[in-house]
Amino acid sequence: MENNFNIILEKQSAFFASNQSKNTQFRIEQLKKLIRVLKANEQLLNEAVYKDFKKSAFETYETELAIIYSEIKIAIRKLSHWAKMKSVGSGLSNFPGKSYIIPEPYGNVLVIGAWNYPYHLSILPAVSALAAGNTVIIKPSELSLNASQAMAKIINENFDEGILHVIEGGVEETTTLLKHSFDFIFYTGGEVVGKIIMKAASENLTPLALELGGKSPTIIEKDANIKMAAKRIVWGKFLNGGQTCVAPDYLLVDQSIKEKLIDEIRNQIKLIHGENPLFSEAFVRIINPRHFQRLISLLDKEKIVIGGNTCENELYIEPTVLDNVSFDDKVMQEEIFGPILPIITYENLDWAIAQIKSRPKPLALYLFSNTAKVQQKVLQEVSFGGGTINDVIMHLANDKLPFGGVGSSGMGNYHGKYGFTTFSHQKAIIKKTNWFEPWFKYPPYTKGKLELIRKILG
Repeated sequence: MENNFNIILEKQSAFFASNQSKNTQFRIEQLKKLIRVLKANEQLLNEAVYKDFKKSAFETYETELAIIYSEIKIAIRKLSHWAKMKSVGSGLSNFPGKSYIIPEPYGNVLVIGAWNYPYHLSILPAVSALAAGNTVIIKPSELSLNASQAMAKIINENFDEGILHVIEGGVEETTTLLKHSFDFIFYTGGEVVGKIIMKAASENLTPLALELGGKSPTIIEKDANIKMAAKRIVWGKFLNGGQTCVAPDYLLVDQSIKEKLIDEIRNQIKLIHGENPLFSEAFVRIINPRHFQRLISLLDKEKIVIGGNTCENELYIEPTVLDNVSFDDKVMQEEIFGPILPIITYENLDWAIAQIKSRPKPLALYLFSNTAKVQQKVLQEVSFGGGTINDVIMHLANDKLPFGGVGSSGMGNYHGKYGFTTFSHQKAIIKKTNWFEPWFKYPPYTKGKLELIRKILG
């Protein structure tokens, strides 16, 4: 295994050293090739994800492939502009001279993907890395085994391993990869493993981006449109079986509207997933028995007000809502990452905000309110990666917005130009002429020179 990894890394290092990937047209051709390969193999990709999750082709396209295609098309269209040397001001201290910023690729990049959206969270950052001119090794999650195998097959059969290559495997393979010196590491997953990745990267002073998670709160104020809030929350929370890093993790609901909201959530679950979600083509299964058992342990039967039915053979947990939950309950001690939605009520918005602020900064926050002062208050007082007002999840669908966490929910961001920037070093250059040199910057340092410097530099 070690020798195989060494061979691939040596090929990628040699290819990057050849400077071919610094040519923008070459990058565009690789991106065009990638989108052709993915589209030609959609059936294989769909079948693989279905084996892992029982996820429909519609949802695989909606939440994974369509986003990847859009990202590639944007990169192809904008790449020449993004990669251009940009002129900036030089200031009096560098007169006469010109200043530039040159985006340059880091070099050999390792992308460690996550299992919950195996294509989206492995290929999307690789698109940004390729667009920036890097070579890329993708290490998908071994938990979504069939999707991992599908990615390895179509990418490794169509790309030079010196440019783009998928390495499969589990903890052992990831650990071995992290012993090597990469120029940049991009990781999507949980906080515990994120710390391991960061520690490994520090051994080689490797820059990295961490896309983690956390308990993303959803605040529902008393002036919210209850029907629309429930509809959007049900869609976003139970999308992918609740296995979404930016899913609403728990609801903070104004006490006066709680019962009405619960009734509407119950109604929306039936409208979206039918009387029995076990037979809904839009309701995805839990990834494996270990995660299933973890989720079962979070269910307090006395607090279930909607759902609660399970089937271990099917790795199925019905869309479930828990009421009268407190921050001390087990379900509130970790990111849920499943179809369980706790409700905590409040009488005062300041209390709700204080509760969020007293905990690790979330990856996402959602607010349902039509009052501008309330919106402004939450946005100004609470730190979080990104979010929406009167909707959930949809901020990540806008390539003009950076996607990423803050604090324990992550560092660095990507999507669109932000992905290109993340995988690029911004090289700073000043170009000077030879016809003038400020004599006063050289010794001896006289009082007159100091006064002159003060006037020029302020």
